[in-house]
Amino acid sequence: MMSATVEFARMNGLGNKILVVDMRGRPDKVTPAAAVALNADPETEFDQIMAIHDPKADGTDAFIDILNSDGSKAQACGNGTRCVVQALAAETGRKAFTFQTVAGILNAVEHEDGTISVDMGKPVFDWDRIPLSEEFHDTSRIELQIGPIDNPVLHSPSAMSMGNPHAIFWVDRDVMSYDLARFGPLLENHPMFPERANITLAQVTSPTSMTTRTWERGAGLTLACGSAACSAAVSAARTGRTGRKVTINVASAKPPATLSIEWRERDDHVIMTGPTEWEWSGRLDPATGLWSRDADRGAEAQ
Repeated sequence: MMSATVEFARMNGLGNKILVVDMRGRPDKVTPAAAVALNADPETEFDQIMAIHDPKADGTDAFIDILNSDGSKAQACGNGTRCVVQALAAETGRKAFTFQTVAGILNAVEHEDGTISVDMGKPVFDWDRIPLSEEFHDTSRIELQIGPIDNPVLHSPSAMSMGNPHAIFWVDRDVMSYDLARFGPLLENHPMFPERANITLAQVTSPTSMTTRTWERGAGLTLACGSAACSAAVSAARTGRTGRKVTINVASAKPPATLSIEWRERDDHVIMTGPTEWEWSGRLDPATGLWSRDADRGAEAQ
């Protein structure tokens, strides 16, 4: 008989709160109701669930189903993918993995220093594939603003898809000085974005570095977002603000940390490298979200 509960781990990538759930060998999925229930509990509050399923495609190690904290589906999560790699590397002793997601195939490798690189694939710039609701010949700068017409607070973002829609607003002061909690929901749900969008503030600090802060689609203010960091790096290079290899200082990450992003010239793939952290493990019911820690179960058995 199939167990009612499955193993999961609470992890994070630069503070991006991740639940890695082992759904291998099962036909069911983590339900939106379970995701909402888990996020409502301060102990299991998360940005994304990374549910590991049996592979669906030849040559892949697993299919990853990604859920946001509001129960909606996400196409991509770079920090979450690194967490999956750490979990599977610890389990198997392997260093390299190939995953399938709804956004495509992701290759990832764990390095000797513990950092993990994920090949996030090629960025998408076509307006109808991001998607946007209006046609733009050049999506490196689209017409969108917040605030007074003659003195907008934010304006003219770069738009693209990194498996999910992103809008990058360029700012010239500390990204933490903006009220992103106020502007984020308005921009995420703006009619310009029929599938909603991740909203990032980006301040370029040198030709090889920048600082970002992100309001994440379906999750809200997040300590870090890997696909947003990739989108900011690509958009900065695309608009001539930086080169194709940058260090991203994720302003809200706790503790402060960085991601290395390279928009590889030979094939246009985006390679993201950064750390992950395992916090604790337990079991949960993928239908309801009821859960227990491993330590909790140990205490109950004593």
